[in-house]
Amino acid sequence: MSAQRILVIEDDLDIANVLRLDLTDAGYAVEHADSAMNGLIRAREDHPDLILLDLGLPDFDGGDVVQRLRKNSAVPIIVLTARDTVDEKVRLLGLGADDYLIKPFHPDELVARVKVQLRQRVSESLSMGDLTLDPQKRLVTYKSEELRLSPKEFDILALLIRQPGRVYSRQEIGQEIWQGRLPEGSNVVDVHMANLRAKLRDLDGYGLLRTVRGVGYALRG
Repeated sequence: MSAQRILVIEDDLDIANVLRLDLTDAGYAVEHADSAMNGLIRAREDHPDLILLDLGLPDFDGGDVVQRLRKNSAVPIIVLTARDTVDEKVRLLGLGADDYLIKPFHPDELVARVKVQLRQRVSESLSMGDLTLDPQKRLVTYKSEELRLSPKEFDILALLIRQPGRVYSRQEIGQEIWQGRLPEGSNVVDVHMANLRAKLRDLDGYGLLRTVRGVGYALRG
């Protein structure tokens, strides 16, 4: 089996070399881009399994990179940032980042976070009626039509489809999908659920997602 490929988008060469060494030692194949534009080009051409993205890039902000990637890619994105504020964390998650690491961080934590994101992509196919989800291909279909989801929308749907009918609280979804790293009072879960509901509705699947007022969300079994 070939090594999983990680794209590091980081303009500081010293930091990039350290990341490359840590990830290579952990068994990953690592590519490097030194700017946002080069990173977007590499992501489009090389189709990495995961992206490590620094926010402070020379050409434009890393948050813009996340938005551009999310227009046509579900690749997991871990943001590397020194901006340790609640507003910034909420912004990054809302833009579509899957996780973030506050600088400085320990190499073991970096590798652990990478493993979590990559592990979520590999599993058996799941189905419920006309709804089918393939975690390995990151593909969802409803009535044979593809449902185009963001990475977090996909992960939420994968969580719900494993136990149809079970109601998951916002706290449970935050814990499972964001590893409990959502700031208290964040509405990120509700935003993702609203987007997921709208996309299901577009394929005549509006009734699939059930909201239990004051409790949480479930798929109708």
